[in-house]
Amino acid sequence: MSSDVIVRNVSRRAFLSAGLKAAAGLTLSLALPVQAKVGDAGPGLAGTDKAAAELAPNAFVRIGADDRVTVVAKHLEMGQGTYTGLATLVAEELDARWDQVDVISAPADAKRYNNLLWGAAQGTGGSTAIANSYEQMRRAGAAARVMLLEAAARIWGVDAQTLSAQDGRVFKPGTGLSASFGELADAASRLEVPVEVVLKDPAQFRLVGHPVPRKDIAAKINGSAVFTQDIQRPGMRTAMIARAPRFGAKLKSFDGEKALASSGVREVHAVPSGIAVIADHFWAAKTGRDVLRIEWDESAAFDAGSEAVFKDYATLLDKPGLPARSDGDANEALKDAQGVVRADYRFPFLAHAAMETLGCVIEQQNDGSVDMWYGAQMQTGDQYAVSKVLGIRPDQVRIHTLYAGGSFGRRANPFSDYVVEAAEVLKASGGKTPIKLVWTREDDTRGGWYRAAYMHRIEASLESDGKPAAWRNRIVGQSIVAGTAFESGMTRKGVDVTSVEGAATLPYDIPNLRVELHTTKLPVPIQWWRSVGSTHTAYATETFLDLLAREAGQDPVDYRRALLGESPRHLQVLNLVAEKGGWGKPLAKGRGRGVAVHESFNSYVAMVAEVTVKGSGRYSVDRVVVAVDCGVAVNPDIIRAQMEGGLGYGLSTVLESEITFADGAVRESNFHDYTVLRANQMPEVEVHIVPSAEAPTGVGEPATPVIGPAVANALSSVTGKRYLQLPIRRA
Repeated sequence: MSSDVIVRNVSRRAFLSAGLKAAAGLTLSLALPVQAKVGDAGPGLAGTDKAAAELAPNAFVRIGADDRVTVVAKHLEMGQGTYTGLATLVAEELDARWDQVDVISAPADAKRYNNLLWGAAQGTGGSTAIANSYEQMRRAGAAARVMLLEAAARIWGVDAQTLSAQDGRVFKPGTGLSASFGELADAASRLEVPVEVVLKDPAQFRLVGHPVPRKDIAAKINGSAVFTQDIQRPGMRTAMIARAPRFGAKLKSFDGEKALASSGVREVHAVPSGIAVIADHFWAAKTGRDVLRIEWDESAAFDAGSEAVFKDYATLLDKPGLPARSDGDANEALKDAQGVVRADYRFPFLAHAAMETLGCVIEQQNDGSVDMWYGAQMQTGDQYAVSKVLGIRPDQVRIHTLYAGGSFGRRANPFSDYVVEAAEVLKASGGKTPIKLVWTREDDTRGGWYRAAYMHRIEASLESDGKPAAWRNRIVGQSIVAGTAFESGMTRKGVDVTSVEGAATLPYDIPNLRVELHTTKLPVPIQWWRSVGSTHTAYATETFLDLLAREAGQDPVDYRRALLGESPRHLQVLNLVAEKGGWGKPLAKGRGRGVAVHESFNSYVAMVAEVTVKGSGRYSVDRVVVAVDCGVAVNPDIIRAQMEGGLGYGLSTVLESEITFADGAVRESNFHDYTVLRANQMPEVEVHIVPSAEAPTGVGEPATPVIGPAVANALSSVTGKRYLQLPIRRA
């Protein structure tokens, strides 16, 4: 870079500078075999040549002479606790003191920092951060520990096997020999990195499984945490883009004369997504954008309203779709059934509505390479997308990943949309000055890339004992992966697996079960949204199962228990939540309980929701009890927080949130009309974590899809009505 990045809080810059000190310190660049098993080899310094170690793909631990341990995090911290979780894994095996551990973001480099569950790509999503890093980060910490022990052993002339490490120090029990990690760092840095290490037995854990304080809280409280809007570069200008009011419209002509006459406006350019106004600061850019004269060609633009979309979808519910799952012969069983239970469900478009709107800073260097600062969620994809715009190599796109104020999938856009926009503006302006691209809340709400709208039809017949004999679930909606780089890997015989997940993986014992999909095409841009397909499949399947239980005259919890014989982890969280949620205990008049259980991202979540129906369509969600099985609980406090946050996010879609269209234009614009859950609407939440020795799985998303059906089932227990459309608005 031409000069140091300037941020509004120099304390954060000082922290980063201190964390990066490597002189007279230990930096590990580790080639740690992911497939190696705990206990494969002893803790000796087995022969690896120095050059091979330096070329290794993973570099996660830095220990300075100042005794600071820096963990390099390959995943974005967007509020979900990733920095804390990754640091915990390293510190546990290293035996560091928690207060000596710092966390910095890894550079964009898929060779060293790839997501192990995704292959050769760096990125965060799908609740994979801890799941893909669990053993890798532990091995990084364990290797550093071995090197510190060996360094001490050589200095003291003793056997390394006689030494121990704890709380950031190496010592020989029963003697006065002791040294801090910082004192040993230089000597350790001269040793070879061990090929194999022995990981701790979980019974020895001091940090994993315990509620250690989060690493990002202090910076967020004192204001030193750096987000995109905090970045300032010498000579930087702010850009905003005027985009078409209807998706699919093309630019016909524009007049930027009035904009250029506005105070502070420097340039106006046509770019692929609209008209970019470049100015000295945000308000100048916004004022200039407001006075642009633009004519759009809307001949191919989306011009339908929400009702027209759902009317078209409803016609597809009458036609067979592509099979996503077919057990037995559901079609034949339903045709011959005496009584068929049926329900049609409707789910609207949804915005991500993260607290921090989209933005990106980009600066061109003299050699044509660029530096970018933003909350990067998909670094590898963004590098390739930007390199194509600018005609440079992907490794010439240096991404500095900052904190992100939420994402819920939005920053992991499959086409790197807002990042590409920043590159397009830089290109149009000739790269003369750094550019900060800013989206407003209105841009964010109306700019597309929503959770797709869906409809479901579920039909079932019952055996004489009330159990389902046949079940057919027909789903209609757009494909997230169509036309993206993910299409080939996430489509099976024409079926987008994200559209049917949670439905095609239904855990209940039903002999004749069929799931079908109709994939629609609309100009409305869509992408993954927190918990992806489960956002709609969990609601449809779990409310319909309640309907069948009541048709059979059976208790909803007992009904599920009888169908989960082959799904012990579903059953375990269901039993736990029923016990802790007081299932079966009487409630006052007007109050009800509902239950739901669902697996997503390999985590199992069950909820019991309590509601009060107040008449005239008014209701409140008073209490939610959660049981979660996510494997090893790396940090119970973060798991509880993610259960609370995830269900709160999902509760917004139950109560109020939806994106609607009129003549192809989005009606909603900001939080006054795209309403989300307020603090006074949040129920009392109680979270119970299932003790587990299984590998950890995701917690960022699995709570979101379960709250909707739990609340709807609770409302039905009071009113007797079925709630087939979201949101369930209150009068």
